[in-house]
Amino acid sequence: MSSKVQNPPADKVSSPKKAINLCDQYAVKRMLDETASEVILSKGYVENVTISNVKMGIGLVACGIALIAQFYPKKFPANKNILVTCIVFYAFFHILLQLVLHLKEKNHILFTHPLHGSFSSTGLAVSSKLPRYSDLYTLQIVSSDPKSIAANPPVEFTESVTQWFTKDGFLIEGTFRETVEKLLADYHKESRKTK
Repeated sequence: MSSKVQNPPADKVSSPKKAINLCDQYAVKRMLDETASEVILSKGYVENVTISNVKMGIGLVACGIALIAQFYPKKFPANKNILVTCIVFYAFFHILLQLVLHLKEKNHILFTHPLHGSFSSTGLAVSSKLPRYSDLYTLQIVSSDPKSIAANPPVEFTESVTQWFTKDGFLIEGTFRETVEKLLADYHKESRKTK
């Protein structure tokens, strides 16, 4: 008796997540952040990479300035003015990059465009926290433009990461996905309170 087993198409197979060291808090947070981003993007949201592109552009300009300072054709005493100018501009672009990180990106892990076909003109800004020496993971969804009239109030949850990982370090993805999907549904249910 022979039986034919059909393998599902390669794009339908989801490989299990790699086991992580549960004592490495950064690995735990990274795994949860990546999975939360995947869940939100799977619901039809498109990632907004504008801030990432701005950061890369500023970084490339700073690297270009450093290359000019390093490989300028003249030797030190003759290139003193160029070297000082490059140092000043490099410091300026480094400070500009830090301002973008602290004022715009903050601790957000994902920015999205508005959901296609919705009446909302704002996307989502998803942030997370996992304080040092704590097992309490916080995931927050806010509007990417909180001052907009179309912005919903922020929603968040704080729960222990111990319920989402096995003792071997594997993520119990189904449970975590349900938690993130519920939070996203709560965000869409919330309506802006009138003043």
